[in-house]
Amino acid sequence: MATMAAEQPPIAPGGNSSGGGTRNNERGTQDGGLPMPSRNPLPLSASQEAQVREVFNAQVRTLCADEIKAFADCARNRTFSIPFACRDASRRMNGCMLAHATPEEHDRAREQWFAQRQQRAREREQKERRKLEQEAFHREWWGLPQRDPEEVKKELEKLGRAERVGGLTRRPPGGGEQGETKR
Repeated sequence: MATMAAEQPPIAPGGNSSGGGTRNNERGTQDGGLPMPSRNPLPLSASQEAQVREVFNAQVRTLCADEIKAFADCARNRTFSIPFACRDASRRMNGCMLAHATPEEHDRAREQWFAQRQQRAREREQKERRKLEQEAFHREWWGLPQRDPEEVKKELEKLGRAERVGGLTRRPPGGGEQGETKR
């Protein structure tokens, strides 16, 4: 098994295992150095990468909407005969998705995700503030004791923090003191 894996050529980033060149990797350096695999090398958490994948998949589905609709129309009210009756529609749909599912398109999706960070932060902050307001109303309505003001203050401060990207948060404009640790 191990020798068999060693004999096979590595799979290229675009999924082509032919090993026949740099067709999918055109971002090489001018002096013949190693090509850069992505314009966005910043590492993201698993959940952030999943969000980028959702944006990417939505873009590809949008580009191939006609082919997807044609396959869905063909497959409607069929069960076992789908692979046979809808073979051409399936191949057109898969071909379109493969043609548009490129590393460049993934980079565009990642850039779009980064561009929408501020909007997501505002939405998250509004949602959390609404949650705190509802909790205060609930406590008042049912005559429950109010939460500790320090605890509420901590939650509000947490809302003002920047989203973590690449394992680090953005430093405040003042730079903070030396020896201060970030969480």
